[in-house]
Amino acid sequence: MAEKFHPDDERLAVRLKALAHPARLRILDVLAARGTCVCGEIVYALPLAQATVSQHLKILKEAGLLQGTIEGARSCYCLDAAALGELRRALDYRLARLEDGCC
Repeated sequence: MAEKFHPDDERLAVRLKALAHPARLRILDVLAARGTCVCGEIVYALPLAQATVSQHLKILKEAGLLQGTIEGARSCYCLDAAALGELRRALDYRLARLEDGCC
């Protein structure tokens, strides 16, 4: 029988995995610097092909870190502030627990 993990742990793991690529971190930086939803311009901020950037955006959106709309060939994305706050709190809590357990 497979071990079940707590949904909060699973959500944290998915979000951390989504952050585990320098291109995705850069995408988040670009969106944060703009402060608004960004369409198409994300591609110009990265040294990657449009299809690669789209794949990274998809991963970030599936992890719940971005909000976005896709209307035909036009896609617009912005940070999900609530999700980022939740991630920060979950990671702070987890790291504090780990630090307290260290020798």
